[in-house]
Amino acid sequence: MNMNRNEVIAAIKAALKARSGKTWSVTGGRGTAYGWITISSPPARRLEFGYMSAEDRAELAKLLGKSSVHQQGESIPAASDYYQEYIDRANGRTPSKIGQPYWD
Repeated sequence: MNMNRNEVIAAIKAALKARSGKTWSVTGGRGTAYGWITISSPPARRLEFGYMSAEDRAELAKLLGKSSVHQQGESIPAASDYYQEYIDRANGRTPSKIGQPYWD
């Protein structure tokens, strides 16, 4: 896959909006976490401390084909396999690749 972080963010955001009819916050990290991406509900739908509501967590988990997502959102590590996995998930497809941890 030859997409940069910003292209991956745009692809995930567009796929989630197309499938749910809702806007989702898909943001890139900063500093040493630059390549990481977080998916969550937008600030206007977040609860106290920036947490996602139970409804948004359930919907995002379903959209991504996961059993659950964290109350602070879903974190995507900075690696092309993870990027491809989450583009596939956001589009409702079975992931063509599954990201493998590259850290200890």
